[in-house]
Amino acid sequence: MNSKIVRETFLEYYEKNYHKRVKSSSLVPQDDSTLLFTNAGMVQFKNVFLGNEKREYKRACSSQKCVRAGGKHNDLENVGYTARHHTFFEMLGNFSFGDYFKKEAIHYAWDLVTDVYGLPKEKLWITIFKEDDEAFDIWHKQEGIDTSRIIRMGEKDNFWSMGDTGPCGPCSEIHIDQGKDVGCKRPECSIECDCDRFLEIWNLVFMQFNRSTDGKLTPLPKPSIDTGMGLERVSAILESVYSNFDTDLFVPIINDICNYFSVEYKHNESADVSLRVIADHLRAMDFLISDGVLPDKEGRGYVLRKIIRRAMRYGAKLGTKDPFLYKLVDSVNRSLGDIYPEIIQNEIFVKNTIKQEEEQFLTTLEEGLALFDKLVDKADNILDGQKAFKLYDTYGFPIDLTLDIAKEQNIFVDLEGFNKHLEMQRQRSKSTLSIGVDLKDTLGLALKDLKQTEFVGYDKFEEQGSLLSILDMDLKNVNVVKEGDSAYFVFDKTPFYANSGGQVADSGYIHSDNLKAFVEDVFKHLNKYFVHKVKILEGEFKKDNKYTLSINTARRKDTARHHSAVHLLDSALIKKLGNNIKQAGSLVEPDRLRFDFTHNSKLTDEEIRDIEIMVNVWIQEAYPVKTNIMKIKDAIESGAIAIFTEKYDELVRVVEIEGVSKELCGGTHVKNTGEIGFFKIISEEALSKGVRRIEAKVGMAAYDYVIKLEKTLNLVLKELSTNIDELPKRIVDLKQPAKETLKLFRFEFNQSKLKKIGECNFYIDFLDGDIETLKKYGDTIKNTVKDAVVVLYGKFEEKVYIVCMISGNCKNYFKANDIVKKICNKFGAKGGGKELYAQAGVNSDKFNANAIFDESLYI
Repeated sequence: MNSKIVRETFLEYYEKNYHKRVKSSSLVPQDDSTLLFTNAGMVQFKNVFLGNEKREYKRACSSQKCVRAGGKHNDLENVGYTARHHTFFEMLGNFSFGDYFKKEAIHYAWDLVTDVYGLPKEKLWITIFKEDDEAFDIWHKQEGIDTSRIIRMGEKDNFWSMGDTGPCGPCSEIHIDQGKDVGCKRPECSIECDCDRFLEIWNLVFMQFNRSTDGKLTPLPKPSIDTGMGLERVSAILESVYSNFDTDLFVPIINDICNYFSVEYKHNESADVSLRVIADHLRAMDFLISDGVLPDKEGRGYVLRKIIRRAMRYGAKLGTKDPFLYKLVDSVNRSLGDIYPEIIQNEIFVKNTIKQEEEQFLTTLEEGLALFDKLVDKADNILDGQKAFKLYDTYGFPIDLTLDIAKEQNIFVDLEGFNKHLEMQRQRSKSTLSIGVDLKDTLGLALKDLKQTEFVGYDKFEEQGSLLSILDMDLKNVNVVKEGDSAYFVFDKTPFYANSGGQVADSGYIHSDNLKAFVEDVFKHLNKYFVHKVKILEGEFKKDNKYTLSINTARRKDTARHHSAVHLLDSALIKKLGNNIKQAGSLVEPDRLRFDFTHNSKLTDEEIRDIEIMVNVWIQEAYPVKTNIMKIKDAIESGAIAIFTEKYDELVRVVEIEGVSKELCGGTHVKNTGEIGFFKIISEEALSKGVRRIEAKVGMAAYDYVIKLEKTLNLVLKELSTNIDELPKRIVDLKQPAKETLKLFRFEFNQSKLKKIGECNFYIDFLDGDIETLKKYGDTIKNTVKDAVVVLYGKFEEKVYIVCMISGNCKNYFKANDIVKKICNKFGAKGGGKELYAQAGVNSDKFNANAIFDESLYI
């Protein structure tokens, strides 16, 4: 039974038993700051289990894509060395939200495993929580399992908790005996052994208690079920192979890697480990990037970067010094693209992102591997913490990669020392720290059992509402607030749009006779309550009274213009640049919009102009903007664009500009595109690797911007005594002297100024000019002398500027930022830069030219 059949059989079985088949959620958890990645099937149902969210169904089943490669769940260094460790995997699960409980959950599991999948009952064992007599009786009496095969285990193994407090309960696991030739092979091996002989295949969690802060367990009013069965693991069993890597989920990918490197799998253990690592990591990087995660220096992006760089290192072990991972993405897509179409839709972007990361790290990888050997204390086979940190800080070596290399060479890494240096760096970099907690996460019980706020703001700008709750600034319930106070108000209904979907909140007033409060901000709590942050201007406001809520209409209309323009911009980008364009974030304000999107290169002036023209033509055509409420499945099938990392309800709001745009969106919009007026792109820039950002303005905000540009242009024309037609030529004429100066530089290179210091040629010289002049002169010298350290200084006005550039092989011996730092120390100045270029400025009265030419400074 191959993996596709295993997956589909599971989902079909539960569908026949009245479970709603639910699509896998994104690998980036929504509304859950406690998790780095989605690491289990229950993550998307967490608020349902907590009672904070209701679904139209009480039973569900899913095949959830998961990543465990960072934070609490991090076995990255074991991936490739064991049969079952993975970064990316799929979790099959069935769930009950207060519907059925232990009897049904146990029966479904046993029936599916034995009668449907056909696993032999005599090889199956059951574990339960030691105090769960109910589960014991169900397994024995209901399913007929011999009591000798039901093993009671302690809390560590068979009791599940969502956290230190909250929902929790006993769990029961199904294990399969793989035979005495598997695992530790000891005669006394039993189900309590940690080896692979008795392999856990399914965990059934019986969520039946609430744990309070004092540790007391109180029965939940609606006990629930949460189960998880790893697809890779059960597929290995049903395909009669020992290792997950020998299943059809991995074999085709491994075969493609073997063909690329001209090696054979199961030929030698070192190569086999490399092949397994690359196959596993390819799956993880493909899915992570498709879900919007990009390589970065921290958080999820850093985990992705670790995965890519670890795979690159194992590629280097197989003999390549070229980018190769991006070429193998197709192998993953062929394996899983029909199940998860998002990896097909994002194929080009995924490949480009991986290729860029590979190209960036390749040189560093080679240098870092060479440096590793130099840093190890050969006598004791130790890599101390400071040196491990140097590999991380200077060469971008994730510590997991260092541990991998050390593991192969039986070298001890001082991990405690590394973490100490890492923490010191973090403390140094904490120039700003967000103090306090997110208000949305601290409301807790303050709004418990409150009636849900009805949002009426799509059609109304003013509404009467009952004040259901008043919270002071410490989030305590109060009954009255008066003039001068700040507070949080929750009403039964409101026209105020709350911060969401990138759109800022409305502002306005809450008022009645002789009473007035200004609404500064509005946000949603649990997607149920609209919480208004207010400042009381006049009178006293009392809980349970009715008040008039009036939004700032002009602000709302300007915001709506910018939001509808975002949809037009998104469509224009896709039409111009291709379907690889995916929204990566947005901000909609009354006077501007910001749109982040996936793209691997800077937009040309021509592309920006074409996009502006396209959007303005759509505005001029005054297309109607329609909204509909649809089932999410129907919306997606109709072609509506959804942000894959967003979490949507079963019913969604679809905003359509006929023939132009169709998106899932809860924001406010114009009635037709003609209301937008005019669209102007202000800037286009890189936000991070593979993500670009466009800022634009519409309507009067765009007009004001153009007027400002016009005033500036007129001033320039006046200063240069020219007109707009002659301006380009005038600018060329002005730049000509600078070009002539550069030409002089090329002829002023003096061979006698080259001096050998240490392992490198140094070119040290003086000229009059600012920092830009020095940089241009330095580039000329670098192009003349391929391997050199160039140190130049020049005086401009009251400053002396210094630049240091390093070319060719000299980068192996000197670093520009170190040299500039030494020079600055001589004069009490400050400078900075990177390894190949650095600069500084010194007050001329403190500068001494002799210090620059002192060779001891560079040794």
